[in-house]
Formats: sequence, C-alpha cells, structure tokens
Amino acid sequence: MTTSAGSTSALSDPVRDGIARGWQVVDAGTLDRDLALDADVAIVGTGAGGGIAGEVLADAGLRVLMVEEGPLKSSSDFRMREADAYRDLYQESAARKTADKSINILQGRCVGGGTTVNWTSSFRTPAATLDHWRSVHGWSPSTTALDPWFARTEERLGMARWSVPPNENNAALARGADALRIHHDVIRRNVRGCWNLGYCGMGCPTNAKQSMLVTTIPHALDRGAVLLTRARATRLVLGRDRVEHLECAAMDASGTAVTARRVTIRARTYISAAGAIGSPALLMRSNAPDPYATLGVRTFLHPTVVSAALMPERVDGFAGAPQTVYSDQFMEGVPAEGPMAFKLEAPPIHPVLAAITLPGHAVAHASWMRRLPNMQVLIALLRDGFHGGSPGGRVRLASDGTPILDYPLTPYLFDGVRRAMTAMAEVQFAAGATSVMPVHDEGDGYATVGAARAAIASFDLRARATTIVSAHVMGGCALGPDPRQSVVDESGRFHFLRNLYVLDGSVFPTSIGANPQLSIYALAAKLATPLADQLRS
Repeated sequence: MTTSAGSTSALSDPVRDGIARGWQVVDAGTLDRDLALDADVAIVGTGAGGGIAGEVLADAGLRVLMVEEGPLKSSSDFRMREADAYRDLYQESAARKTADKSINILQGRCVGGGTTVNWTSSFRTPAATLDHWRSVHGWSPSTTALDPWFARTEERLGMARWSVPPNENNAALARGADALRIHHDVIRRNVRGCWNLGYCGMGCPTNAKQSMLVTTIPHALDRGAVLLTRARATRLVLGRDRVEHLECAAMDASGTAVTARRVTIRARTYISAAGAIGSPALLMRSNAPDPYATLGVRTFLHPTVVSAALMPERVDGFAGAPQTVYSDQFMEGVPAEGPMAFKLEAPPIHPVLAAITLPGHAVAHASWMRRLPNMQVLIALLRDGFHGGSPGGRVRLASDGTPILDYPLTPYLFDGVRRAMTAMAEVQFAAGATSVMPVHDEGDGYATVGAARAAIASFDLRARATTIVSAHVMGGCALGPDPRQSVVDESGRFHFLRNLYVLDGSVFPTSIGANPQLSIYALAAKLATPLADQLRS
C-alpha cells in the first residue's frame, strides 16, 4: 500500500482534476454500442475491499479494471442534501430492506461504495472476534498477523483518535456513561483536515474523509487502471474450473434500470468486492459451484436499535463529526454463549433520517420532529453470529436476478434488543434527558428511567413493530480452509474456481462486533498483496 501525507485542498476536486489529466473512466450509461474490455485483473465493486485491492494490484504494474454499478460522484457534487445523497449514493435510494421489510439497510452504491458515505468510525477487529473465528470457524487470523496490515491501513487513510471536542450528541453519551461509571472512549476517524461539518453520510464536500474515492482509486487510476461506472456485473461466465469472462449491463441515467448496452470483460483474474449482499448474488447469478450450500448463508447485519431523547439544551446532532464516542460496556467480555452483546454509539441526526426512523404518525410524529434541535440519539449495534440463536440471514435472488436478504428475527435477538433499549434509556437519563423514547411502535416519551424500563419490558418485540436498521453487512461468502463450511479459502480464492477471489466484508464468518471498514481494509490489503506478487511473477 502507498502511504500518503497531507490533505487534499477543500477547494479542489481530485476526481475532476484526475479526469482532466487523462484518467481512463468509462461511463457505461453513455454507451451507444456494446463494449469489450480486457485486463489482467477485473474487480467488481469499488468500496473498502475493491478500492484497496485496486491500489495494491495497480502498484504491482498489473492492468486493473474496476467495475462500479453506481455513478462517479465527487466533492463538487456533494452539497450536504439528504434528498440528493440518498438518491445518488445509496442502494435503492437508501430504502433497501430485508425480505420481510423488518430491517432497513443503508449501503453505498457509488464509486467508493460505503466508504464514500460512511461516518468514518475506524475500529480494529476485536481480539474476541478473532479468537471466536479461530476456535469455532477454523479460520486462523491472529492479532499479531493482522497488526501490520491494520497499522499500514491506518497510516494510509489517516486513522487517528478524534482530538476535537465531541458535538453535544456524542458528549451526552460520554456524560451519561461517566454518571453510570461505565466504559466509554473516543472513536478513531479516517480523516485529514476535517472541517467538522457532520455530513459525512452525504459524501464529504471537502475531501477530508479518506475514502476510496479520494485515496486508493485515484492512486490506481494514476497508474493506468480503468474505471467502468454505471455498469452492473450480471454474471461470470464459467469454464471447467475458471472464469472465462464477465458480463455487465449498462445502467440508465437514474441508475435504477439496465439498458440494452452490454460490456464484456476478459481478464486473467477476477475479484468480487461487491459487498456482502452483492458478492453472493453475483456468484449465484453465475451458477458458481456450491456443492455444500455455503454460498449466501450466514449473512450478518449488526441489527441496530435506536433510542431518542430530549435534552434541556440544544443538541444540534446534525452538526459536528457524526460519531466520536462509543461504549463497549455491553460488548467486552460477553462470551459467545452468553446474551447478545452490543456496542453503543451516537449517530448523526439529520431531518430525513430522523423522520423515517422515528415511530408514530401525524401529531405525535410532528411533535418530536419540531424538537429536532434538542433531540439526542443513541444506537446499539448488536453482535450477531456468535450464538446459535443468531444464525444470520440468507441471500437469494429475485426473478430478475436482483438480491434479496432473508433475515430471521429470533427470540435471542429480541432479548438483546430489549436489553439494549434499556441500557440506552439509562445512559440518556443519566446524561440529563427530560424525556426518552425507545424507538418502537409502542414507544412514547417517558419522563423517568423507571417508566422507560417498565415500558420497554412490556413492548411486544416483533418484526416491523420494532424499528431495526443496519449499515453493516457481513458474511455470505465465508473464508475458511474447509469448503464444506466456507466459500473462499484463506487466500480469498473461491474454493472451486482457480481465478476468482472475493475480497470484501462477505468473507467474515460472523459479524465483527465493531464498525467493519478497517477490518475490510486490512484484510483486503493482506490478501491482495500476495495475489499481486503471484500475478506479477
């Protein structure tokens, strides 16, 4: 990986500057005829896994072709408007849901993928997670083996503890945790020269966020890589034991429908980095060998529940770095066989995101929205996949080949939801809240912690009545040595095809138990580096 120092000027647009310098960027949405391309390596997806792999392989002198279903947008397009960002930068306009509509899933769909729109939280894979993978799933990454890759990634992408005082939304989490004498700490963020605006989820307008959009992808393009945008990878055409070529369909201007134009890509090696829903779906559409039915199963989400509170002072949770404080009080030391562990964080509070998350209708909903400046919000990320009661979901295909995620909501998960709601209410009251509303169809504003506890204990926790969201999708192409239990081997290579690799969050055998971007970055770098050496030789 290449180490970059300094920050990009907020007055420049490195993407537009690069195109002016001669980057090879093809917008499939503008094609008037079919197209054929070739490369040494074709990478499907430009998010955390694909972006890192693209840089490593381009640095090795290989001809790299990166394929992205979404558009190429850059800082000149990022105007801190939710209506524009959700439409342009997210899967299904930020309305992707599980099959039963019980969980809303936020996933990026643009050059840079989720790294372009995430909230910059950067955690190393917890040691407890690595230990669990080793003991239960036969995968042997150790903290020692991964540490150099974490360190190189952190240096490359400017990951450091956030030294600016937190906004009031995050300060309330720290204040409440202090009052209860429970753990809290500062989150590391991948930023350089951050303006502390708070609109990271809509694309960084100052190029401070060190996403793939402004780091590894420009680096690869400067070294001759080709970027194909608005092109949906429809299927890998397979030979006896290898991929022969990749077929893509051009997307229309809206990015929601395919056109008649097709792109055929021939490469020596293919990498799927389309994410933990997209990668299993691509392999399924390609009829990839799956003799042990491991493909697309055990897909995890960090199911996330929400608690809103009203504070006597203004919070303005839409301003300032979005996530800078966390608590692992209910995560650290919780064994796999124990109750569902969860991590507490404070998300940004933007009007549209708040409006679609808060329960209720009409006067009740409007009453909370009117008090948005005083609203403080906590989220609890539940660690799924460690216990038999959280088996994860399954990716399957709709009749048109698009992916669908079935995700069961189990009694074990709902027990975690109830405990997380209670913990968040206690933290918010300890921080000085005058009213707390656990986000549930039966939820209301409660004036005391006792009233909140009693209400939460009585909630009918069931699908769609319980608001559950997620921005983290993991699993579905699990990595491991045994093809009876995994999809790819420990080099990331698909067990039954010689020239197909998967390098994204789908290779994790469970959820991470922390925001996953750094885990994906480090693992992609670790696996792409020997692959580059192998292909170069």
